[in-house]
Amino acid sequence: MKRHVGFLIQVGRLAAAILVFGIIIMVHELGHFIAAKCMGVKVNEFSLGMGPKLLKFGKKETQYTLRLFPIGGYCAMEGEDSAGGGEVRLADKEAPPQQDKEAGSADAASLPPDPRAFNQKKVWRRMIIILAGPVMNLVLGFVLLIAYYGFCMLPDENGKVQFSSTTISVLNEDASSYQTGLRPGDTILKVDGKTVFTDRDLAMLLQSDEDGVFDMEVRREIDGKRQKVKLEGVTFEIVTEDDGTRYLQYDFYVQGIPQTFTSTIVQSAKMECTVSVLIWRTLGGMLTGQYGLNDLSGPVGTVDAIGDVVVDAAQQEHWQIGLGNVLMLVVLISVNVGIFNLLPIPALDGGRFLFLLIELIFRKPVPPKYEGIIHAIGLLLLFGLIILVTFSDIIKLFHSI
Repeated sequence: MKRHVGFLIQVGRLAAAILVFGIIIMVHELGHFIAAKCMGVKVNEFSLGMGPKLLKFGKKETQYTLRLFPIGGYCAMEGEDSAGGGEVRLADKEAPPQQDKEAGSADAASLPPDPRAFNQKKVWRRMIIILAGPVMNLVLGFVLLIAYYGFCMLPDENGKVQFSSTTISVLNEDASSYQTGLRPGDTILKVDGKTVFTDRDLAMLLQSDEDGVFDMEVRREIDGKRQKVKLEGVTFEIVTEDDGTRYLQYDFYVQGIPQTFTSTIVQSAKMECTVSVLIWRTLGGMLTGQYGLNDLSGPVGTVDAIGDVVVDAAQQEHWQIGLGNVLMLVVLISVNVGIFNLLPIPALDGGRFLFLLIELIFRKPVPPKYEGIIHAIGLLLLFGLIILVTFSDIIKLFHSI
C-alpha cells in the first residue's frame, strides 16, 4: 500500500511540474502569437510541446497542435526562418495552372514574397513580436502575484490582512541600529547602494552581510517634509549560536499596509521588481564566479522543486499558505524564463532582438546564412549547459536520497 501511495505521489509531482512548465511555455508562445497577429504576420502553427503530434485542430491559416514531449513549444510564423531578410519564404500559393511543370518549378523563386511574412515586416514590428514572449512571462508573474497578495495572505489577530512595508514602526532607543542612525518612521530605500522594493529585499540584503554594518538611504520626515537622508555605518548585532551559526539580529519592526485593491497592485509590482532584481543579481553572480554549477538548477532540479512545493502545499493546515507557496514558485520560474530570454544570447529571443537592433542601426540585416550559423552555435552551447546542469541535478538528487 505504501509503495502504491509513494508511486502516486511521484506521478503527482511529475504532473504538477508538467502543468507548470506547460502554462509558462504556453504563455510565452502566446505572447509571440498575439503580437504576430496584431502586427499582421501569418502564423502557420501554434504548438505546445515538441515531437510527434498528438492533437491538431484549426481549419484556417493557423494550425494548433499538442505534441508528445511537454518540454517546449513554438509559434511558427511565415518567413521567420529568414528573419534577417536574405531568404524569402513564399506564400502558400500554387503556380498558375497554365504553367508547365518545368516553368512552375523554375519560377517558384520569382513569385512575390508574402506581404504577411515575418521577414517582410518593418524592423520595429518584428522587434515587438520577438519581445512579446518574454514580456508575457513577466505579465504572468505579475498576475500571479496579484492572486497571491489578493487571496493567499492570512489575516492578523484583528481579522485584517496587511502587507509588510519597509517603513520602521517600532525601534527602541537602546537598539544598535537606533544608536547608529535609524529612527522610527524611516522608510528604507537603499542598503549599501542597492534599491529596496519590499521587506524581502530588505531581509536578503541585511542577511547577506557578515559584519552587520551598512550604509543606508532612508526617507525621513523633517520639518513636516519627507526627505531623503543618507546614513553611514548603521549597525546591527550579529548573534553566534553554539554550533557556530551566525545571523543578524533584527531590532526593529516594520509598519503594515492594509490590503486594498490599490495596495495589492502596488505590492505585486514591487514584488515583481524584487524577483527580477534577484534574478539579475544571480545572473551577475554567475558571470563573476560567485555562483558555480552546483548552485544552478536545471530541468530535473526544477521538477523536483515544484514537486516538493506541491506536496508541501497539500499538507498545509491553511490552504492559503500552500497555494501561496505554489504561486510564488511559479512566479519565480516565469519571471526567470522571461528575463533569461531577454539576454542577448544567440538562439534566444534576446539574441534575435540583437540582430534586429543591428539591422535597425545599420539599415541592413545580417546575412541570414551567418545569422543562422550564430544561432546554431548558441543553441548548441545552451544544450550543452542544460546537459551539464541536468547531470549536476541528478548527482545532487542521488546524494539527497
